[in-house]
Amino acid sequence: MPLPLNKLPFYQKLASVLVSLIAIGYLVILGKEILSPLIFSCLFSILLLPLASFMERRFGFRRGLASILAILLLVTFISSIIYFVGMQISDLADDWPQFKIQLNSSLASIQHWIAFKFHINSYKQLTFLKSAASKALDSGTTVLGTTIISLSSFILFLIFTFIYTLFLLTFRRLIMNFLISVFLEENSIVVHDIVEKVQQILRKYIIGLFIEMCIVSVVVFIAFWAFGIKYAALLAIITGLLNIIPYIGIFSAMLISFLITFATAAATGKLFLVVVTLVITHLVDSNILLPGIVGSKVKINPLITVLGVVLGEMIWGISGMFLSIPVIAVLKIIFDRVESLKPWGVLLGEEEKTARLKTIQPKVELDSTVVIKSDN
Repeated sequence: MPLPLNKLPFYQKLASVLVSLIAIGYLVILGKEILSPLIFSCLFSILLLPLASFMERRFGFRRGLASILAILLLVTFISSIIYFVGMQISDLADDWPQFKIQLNSSLASIQHWIAFKFHINSYKQLTFLKSAASKALDSGTTVLGTTIISLSSFILFLIFTFIYTLFLLTFRRLIMNFLISVFLEENSIVVHDIVEKVQQILRKYIIGLFIEMCIVSVVVFIAFWAFGIKYAALLAIITGLLNIIPYIGIFSAMLISFLITFATAAATGKLFLVVVTLVITHLVDSNILLPGIVGSKVKINPLITVLGVVLGEMIWGISGMFLSIPVIAVLKIIFDRVESLKPWGVLLGEEEKTARLKTIQPKVELDSTVVIKSDN
């Protein structure tokens, strides 16, 4: 007769946990093409559920029609953002001659600096650059083919995401009944509480991220416009979108903004203004906006946040970086409501002040007892 899990030796428990983690990780990587759009569709369906329910109650629409209209509104909103960004990028292409002039001037300065510091003449530098350029041109066909495949994969990803969102909104009661019935009857209340809490937390989290993105975009646009930075609207939108990725997105936005400003600005002082603006925006966002708007919805400590973003990028790439925080938030909700998993919920969450006070309080009482005994 096999022993219960809690009575197994430590090395057997550890081996079971490691094998389970490896198996789950392998299945998650293998099922990226299915799981990634499915998780995005879960987020979209949770976000659109109040709108679809409102149209069903207010206008008497059928559930399928209300779901389709809600998805069409979301598609229209996303398409308008993509169209605006595309128009700005097409205008940016007009500055390509100026970018070449800036690049040639900077390369000439770099060549002189290398020749002065490392005693490598311009001829050897040009030979190395021509060799690198020829290799890049040889692989140009491969890069072009990869770009086309990536674009087609992204379009298919969006199509399947919206299809899954439609099905989740339409058959939401069926899915809810399945989740409740798949567990034991005495656990139905806990399951229902977890599902409701997940919907509430994720909906507030998505709305909080959108508000934060809008505030960051507006602040960056006003600052860039005041400093005379070209394509301020495009850079502001890029900063707001990339700012969704914790800690890493703002530095990516800073690099993109620096390169675009370098290509379009005649004064090098504007590059300094771009960096200072984004650094100040990041500090204000991390210490004021993020804790006040998003942090109150999803309380995850910064260490787990960074590890989740890095692990998500390793598993699913860019989509994994965006999905890491919502997935960790769902896991924390589940861990907090399952007795045997509560320590993991404590690990994912933030340290509370009440917990620190409780650990200090017994020591104070002990010290007072010692003082009383010594007096006696």
